[in-house]
Amino acid sequence: MKKVLSVWLLLSILCLAGCGAGGGDATKKQMQALYGENRPIDGAYDTALAAVCRNGVFVGTRDHGVISHKGIPYAEAPVGELRWKDPVPAGESTAVYQARYFGRSPIQTEWPSEVGSYYPQSENCLTLNVWSNANGPAEGKPVMVFFHGGSYGWGAVSDPMYDGQNLVEKHPDIVLVSVEYRLGIFGFIDFSAVPGGEAFSTSGNLGLLDQVCALRWIRENIAAFGGDADNVTVFGESAGAGSVSLLPLIDGADGLFRRVIAESGSVALTYSKEECRNLTGLLLAKSGCATMEELTALSEDELIALNEELNDYNNFPERDGVVLPEDLYAAYEAGEAAQVEMLIGTNADEVRYWINEMGYYVGGHFGRTIYSHTLPLMYENNRKRMTAEEKSGAEAFLAARSGRKIWKLTEFYNELLFRVPAMKQAALHADSGNRVYTYFWTMPGEDKTIGACHAVELAYVFQNPQVTIFNGSAYDQALADAVQEMWIRFARTGDPSTDHITWEPYNSQTRRTMILGENIHMESDWMADRRRSMEPLLGHYFNGCYSQLDLMVPQTFRIVGQFAAVLLLPAAAIVLLTARRRKRKAKGTDPD
Repeated sequence: MKKVLSVWLLLSILCLAGCGAGGGDATKKQMQALYGENRPIDGAYDTALAAVCRNGVFVGTRDHGVISHKGIPYAEAPVGELRWKDPVPAGESTAVYQARYFGRSPIQTEWPSEVGSYYPQSENCLTLNVWSNANGPAEGKPVMVFFHGGSYGWGAVSDPMYDGQNLVEKHPDIVLVSVEYRLGIFGFIDFSAVPGGEAFSTSGNLGLLDQVCALRWIRENIAAFGGDADNVTVFGESAGAGSVSLLPLIDGADGLFRRVIAESGSVALTYSKEECRNLTGLLLAKSGCATMEELTALSEDELIALNEELNDYNNFPERDGVVLPEDLYAAYEAGEAAQVEMLIGTNADEVRYWINEMGYYVGGHFGRTIYSHTLPLMYENNRKRMTAEEKSGAEAFLAARSGRKIWKLTEFYNELLFRVPAMKQAALHADSGNRVYTYFWTMPGEDKTIGACHAVELAYVFQNPQVTIFNGSAYDQALADAVQEMWIRFARTGDPSTDHITWEPYNSQTRRTMILGENIHMESDWMADRRRSMEPLLGHYFNGCYSQLDLMVPQTFRIVGQFAAVLLLPAAAIVLLTARRRKRKAKGTDPD
């Protein structure tokens, strides 16, 4: 999720100057310096670095024993007649290519917390990257496939946070893969109501279908990198975690993976068809198009400009009844998810991440101010959809919390958007006969205001402490060692227990959860009262949707009132001072 709420309005109300992402020039130069084109190789090449795949021979690079193959296409370029269509697997080839550089990032708005957005972008972005260690087994390695986050509108695997070098160097017995997929108006948009849209029935979930296509490529080719095609674990964070939660429900994905690791995301991060119509209407209005024929005729440059304007309104995957069921919890309850083992969890301070996100608009100093004004706006919108009984439960939840209202609402949304949906998904999957493990991450980053926020665990999972955007200088290597071992043990065997830590499975009776922090330990039915308060609200699929909020709620008028008071204060002071001066003059006491 990104930039929660209609920030443009709130910024104008708050009259905060200097807005805009800004500050990314140095990072942009660094990212663009990484870019290169993978060229065909006509002559001799190092066969020790070559992977023979169905669609070509790809020659990678070696660094400290780790062989990386970057920018391998797994599908045909989704351009021209293939724009907004299901991905087409890459055609067979015996040609030899370099695999030195990441492929281009999906088209998106440049944004400071999504460093991959500064890497060159293109519609032609369906590539993947593979890291393997020559010092490990030559074959049969468990395969871990990562899908990045970014609210389904941002993110890219070129982000240094997701670089697999350090993790695979440290753990030579795995193969790590990262996958690029379509985002924003290219990957998640519903055309069902547009004339000609009947030929684009899956357009609301193309990014997910890209992921399925990549998994098929991995199944066919991963042995060339030493991986075991029958032992694949998909994992992701945020939108990536939402993705791997949805993949078990997609027809055609069966058998492509055995295990799922979902970090801070679940089936809750989805939209209804009604919610998806907003972006379609905006695209038609902004482009001046009325039919699919006109939309498909737009140039890439025109679509880049449109996506820039509409990126704040991007969709999540669509509960369309075509690719995904309309009721995802019911599908899990009915056992429709593939029989896979699952590890799923959330962080203690998920929502505080957006304090910094809002700060990118206006400078970090004002991020907390905007956050404190906008979270109540979301709550008042969500509250309008609740029944009287649900409203009573929500108010009871807030009343039971201590501190200022903004921090009570923060706890409310930590539970409603992240933890409780994840625990519901876990319970339903476990009760359908699958092995499930859950965790709760409590280790904070350096910035105590954002604490153990969304994404803070990524540096630990990838062994990339030098990427400090979320955790700062706070990095506990002992926790990183334990978490990496757990994740890899799970990928290898389906059980994340280590030689020193026993991790018990989760079910709806015991609800055993691993607490990951300074003290790693198990708890039963962690924060049960909060879970019981939030579960009645899950049927609404509240998901942090910020672009379709009704602004005619009390919070808006409170903001306007505060803004007016700020504007009137100087005027009132001038009037008061003038009146006092007149009195002094009348008394003859004014020195002037």
